[in-house]
Amino acid sequence: MAENSAQSTKPLETLVASEGKYLTFSLLEEEYGISILKVKEIIGMMTITTVPQTPPFIKGVINLRGKVIPVMDLRLRFGLPGCDYTDRTCIMVVEIRTAGSQLTIGVVVDSVSEVLNIKSEDIEPAPSFGSQINTDYILGMAKKDKGVKILLDIDRVLSTAELKIMQNAA
Repeated sequence: MAENSAQSTKPLETLVASEGKYLTFSLLEEEYGISILKVKEIIGMMTITTVPQTPPFIKGVINLRGKVIPVMDLRLRFGLPGCDYTDRTCIMVVEIRTAGSQLTIGVVVDSVSEVLNIKSEDIEPAPSFGSQINTDYILGMAKKDKGVKILLDIDRVLSTAELKIMQNAA
């Protein structure tokens, strides 16, 4: 039993380090959070130029004040059904740390909710779903307001190969 729980939990230091302010947002009525330090800005939906031969979750690129930024739809990246964009749909511009550099990308989400200060005692490790399901991109589960918010490590949402595609799209 101890062996199984060791595999399904992140070290206590990781959960304590996860404490802080998170920008929360929704995807398909579930709440997620990204460290506010990773979020550069939030913009309304704008024209996205499609880039050929990219995975379906990569929507294309935008021109943000003269800088070309790749954009991914987080719903599609997580294998959730796509939806029509609404007036609440927005793009969170985040900075991802890659091997030796930073990459600025846009992340399409259903809506942005609020900034929450989450304490380490309110964070539990992600449950184990077995070795076949990768949950490395989940920092933890935050217990807030009688619900759970999934805290994401945005640096790990994309694989190395997917990051290269995003860099090439830009």
